[in-house]
Amino acid sequence: MAIGFIGLGNLGSAIVKRLLDQKEEVKIYNRTKSKVEHMGLDIANSPKELVEECDTVFMCLFESAAVENIFEMQNGILSADLKGKTIIDLTTNHYEKVLTFHEKIEKKGGNYLESPIFGSVPPALQGALTIVTSGKESTFELCKPFLQKIGKEIFYLKEKGKASKMKLINNLCLGSFMATIAECTALGEACDINKSELLKILGVGGGQSLVLKGKTQKLIDEDFSAHFSNSAIYKDLHTLQDLAYSMNQPLYTAAIPKELFGKMKKEGKGEEDFCSIYKLFK
Repeated sequence: MAIGFIGLGNLGSAIVKRLLDQKEEVKIYNRTKSKVEHMGLDIANSPKELVEECDTVFMCLFESAAVENIFEMQNGILSADLKGKTIIDLTTNHYEKVLTFHEKIEKKGGNYLESPIFGSVPPALQGALTIVTSGKESTFELCKPFLQKIGKEIFYLKEKGKASKMKLINNLCLGSFMATIAECTALGEACDINKSELLKILGVGGGQSLVLKGKTQKLIDEDFSAHFSNSAIYKDLHTLQDLAYSMNQPLYTAAIPKELFGKMKKEGKGEEDFCSIYKLFK
């Protein structure tokens, strides 16, 4: 039986390609059908139709509001018979909203696995994503073979909501690292240090990180086509601050990167890759 997939943005499309490379049959649903017709895949007319024809359905959407829409819309997921069906949600969800997603799917007799992914387009194409999952252990074990087709490192945090919180914490590192790398790059250029040489030195020195490794060539080429957008990291850091506020936990290093990515979005660069924050410093 085909795997269902909802959400064919940059990352979702890369994951679908990986599943196809793994010889999986994939059927898709996308809000705008014309945007995915070129993929040559079987396209469902609604989320309900997709769930009815696929036992396992992945979702990879921008935010919780989009997930809720897929659930609640006319002919949405919740209008289908969900008994025996499993939803694997790769979306970076709000830590509170995701609890309602577990509840709604389970109430209808389905299985829901909260599975935010760490990584962008290149690791998705290689099956090298990191995935953190929360939900029933039986659902996790059921879904693990599918997750292993797209992920290299897979972690299970049983309590519902914890995977979503972990993803936000990870993205604090991601956003902070990117802002610092971008500022170092611009400062080095101002010191008349060749950018390629500068990034090479940082890559074996204090700047050594997966973030720098992944963004070095994009910074050299000033290629800001999106693997992970400014809008996405801005949204995640905002949600992280919501989490910290709810815990009465001050955050010190999250505020400035969040506002820098917010400025990029305000300047109309929200859909550029988040390494384009470099332009603010340059």
